[in-house]
Amino acid sequence: MTNLLYDAFFAPQSGRDRAFLILPDGTEISGDAFLRMVHRVAHALVASGVQPGDRIAVQIEKSPMALAIYGGAVAAGAIFLPLNTAYTAAEIDYFVGNATPKLLLADGRKAEALTPVAQAHGAALMVVNADGSGSFADLAATQSEDFTPVERGADDLAAFLYTSGTTGRSKGAMLTHGNLLSNAKVLTAEWRFTDADVLLHALPIFHTHGLFVATNVSLMAGGAMIFLPGLNMDEMIRLMPRATTMMGVPTFYTRLLDDARFTADLTAHMRLFVSGSAPLLAETHVQFEDRTGHRILERYGMTETNMNTSNPYEGDRRAGTVGLPLPGVEVVVTDPTTGEVLPQGEVGMIEVRGPNVFKGYWQMPEKTREELRDTGFFITGDLGQFDPDGYLSIVGRQKDLIITGGFNVYPKEVELILDEQPGVLESAVVGVPHPDFGEAVLGVIVAEPGQSPDLQAIDQVLRGSLARFKQPKALKIVAALPRNTMGKVQKNELRNQFGDLFK
Repeated sequence: MTNLLYDAFFAPQSGRDRAFLILPDGTEISGDAFLRMVHRVAHALVASGVQPGDRIAVQIEKSPMALAIYGGAVAAGAIFLPLNTAYTAAEIDYFVGNATPKLLLADGRKAEALTPVAQAHGAALMVVNADGSGSFADLAATQSEDFTPVERGADDLAAFLYTSGTTGRSKGAMLTHGNLLSNAKVLTAEWRFTDADVLLHALPIFHTHGLFVATNVSLMAGGAMIFLPGLNMDEMIRLMPRATTMMGVPTFYTRLLDDARFTADLTAHMRLFVSGSAPLLAETHVQFEDRTGHRILERYGMTETNMNTSNPYEGDRRAGTVGLPLPGVEVVVTDPTTGEVLPQGEVGMIEVRGPNVFKGYWQMPEKTREELRDTGFFITGDLGQFDPDGYLSIVGRQKDLIITGGFNVYPKEVELILDEQPGVLESAVVGVPHPDFGEAVLGVIVAEPGQSPDLQAIDQVLRGSLARFKQPKALKIVAALPRNTMGKVQKNELRNQFGDLFK
């Protein structure tokens, strides 16, 4: 019986006595031990009433058990829905209401707040703590270590990842077994991953980058991962000598460069540093190469497509570009109005077609038709251009989506809260360049006549309402928002006005 992702990623771990996960405290989990954990989880999911095609929503801390739940969902034929650990209960309510999962797995510290969310939408709530404790972990511990995976083919759904646009609600991108496997195969080959690789993994695993790129590639190659709970410079520098590769967002690299312990000697044995999820400043490229002799490999991907392009492993890695289309992936630049393909060098809409492109948005057929053409091309919303050598550069976004530290922020969500605050007439939220996060969220406020909004009080409200990455890094008061003749706020002018705020 074939289960596409299980057969490619997890079954090969059987009998492997070498380490698959290396934890900061020195604990090592072999491939075979991890597979047995996956099997126990799969049984626990079935025992919890999960059937093939059911959704499993997960908001838990990064841990070996969290990763095993991904594997267990694949084996059981369920659809895995990882959720940002920073989301508030109010934010989780939308995702659970939209995806209608059979099971919601949560950290014990959030269980009380999420109980009414689960009850309102008919989901069972169970606990998984970072230390491996909790009701679901206890159930898994009692299960058999043998599991026959549910049959799943290329077109069967494997995961939902929610993505934000600038209008409407968050959209659940439906990713198939074929989508995830095709990308993992291509990246493993293009980036030369083998079973000798040890990946320094400090990324979150609720996001495409950490789960469907870093983890899937390591599983595909049969390598190992140094599995850090999060970004910790002391631990990254301490453990880097054991690694051969690293994937990160620009924040990782700017913070490493700020640390005097990060030297050429420390990275002498490393073969590859990959950056993505947000633009990497050209100056960071230069500083990194000057410090270490390594040139960071930058690539381009999206929630809906996984990876689309990459700078070459062997060849010119060009700062300011996201490289060349990956094998099997078609990338074109089109006129945003007509959809006609533009000549090389002209700026237009980036569209992508290939086995990596998602199946559509969950329960949003109209939005799917708007962004996924009948020809199979996905309209990314990013504007870009090709240079004469075929390297793609992203010059901006047609929409006002903000990407900060690799996470998407939907400005309207923040603006709605700002507009409700005492003394605020209106607001606009934009992304401005930030050396650490790529972009920072900036809130621009117009005061009501005769009023002086309390920015500190507003900041406190935002902290209680939004995940940390969505909270503005700064709030600014202006006399009026710039508008065009149709009354539309000109956010590009605000970005230009405050573009040097964090430099």
